[in-house]
Amino acid sequence: MTGRRILILAGVLLILFLGMYSWNQRTRHLDDLATDVGLEVTGAVLKPLRAIEATLRGFWDRYFDLVDVRAENEMLRSRLEDMEARLLANTEDLAELRRLRELLRLPVDVNWRPLGARVLAGRMGPNAVLDSIVINRGYSNGGRPGTPLVTHQGLVGRVLRASAHSATVLLITDPGSRIAVFAQESRALGILAGRGTGSPLEVNFVERGSAIRKDEVLITSGLDGKFPKGIPVARVVSVAPSDYTQFLAVEAEPSVDLRHVEEALLLEPVRQGTSMVGPQLPPVPPSPADADALAVTPVAPGSSGTPTPSRPAGGR
Repeated sequence: MTGRRILILAGVLLILFLGMYSWNQRTRHLDDLATDVGLEVTGAVLKPLRAIEATLRGFWDRYFDLVDVRAENEMLRSRLEDMEARLLANTEDLAELRRLRELLRLPVDVNWRPLGARVLAGRMGPNAVLDSIVINRGYSNGGRPGTPLVTHQGLVGRVLRASAHSATVLLITDPGSRIAVFAQESRALGILAGRGTGSPLEVNFVERGSAIRKDEVLITSGLDGKFPKGIPVARVVSVAPSDYTQFLAVEAEPSVDLRHVEEALLLEPVRQGTSMVGPQLPPVPPSPADADALAVTPVAPGSSGTPTPSRPAGGR
């Protein structure tokens, strides 16, 4: 019984299928319906897949873009650091050029030859107890002991000790420094002495009646034969009568910032023949004893030879 029902059902379904097939062949409604349904199902399935694909592809592309951006940032950072280093170097070169131009404008007496020098270090070695600096010139190239060192602002000091290619310069602030100076306007004479780093300079032996005043510039007098005349050394900061001597108590500050000297000029006396030409000391009148010792006997007319000094009375 069951088998017959199945056969009947199958026959009915076959007849329906054939009928619908025939009907579809004439009208194409089932094909259109199947096509529409298939398209809708396909679109419904493919759209999420395409969206997921686009998301993954965008993420992948952004990842590689980020990798490229990171590499580009590293390159740009490296170039920026290089440019900053060059800018600093150019800034330092420009500052050095300005200092050297100032040095070139420094008026120098024809009897002194300027030689450029660079500061290598401050206090060091056995001279660390002194107010001193080390420069890159020695006795073989112009840095002989006693040679003055100056900048465009004024006097720095003079060479104390020298090796072949470097030298120690004693600064004007050292307690062992003594410089003959006079005031630029009042022309008051004095001896400038150092009192150590951080302490004002002292101007000794300024006559009480001198018209020296505060803020007046002190320049080298050249009377000591160690420095050319007219180099600025210091500026007067105080003037007062001394309680202990007959002179004025005068204090001054250096014209040069001695803590920040980088380039300077050595003033080497010019050689003429076998002698060193520098500032000349004023002639000192001889004492009576010297006059007797230097007295000469006259030379008879027609005789040859040079005058000979006469011996003082009682001499052998």
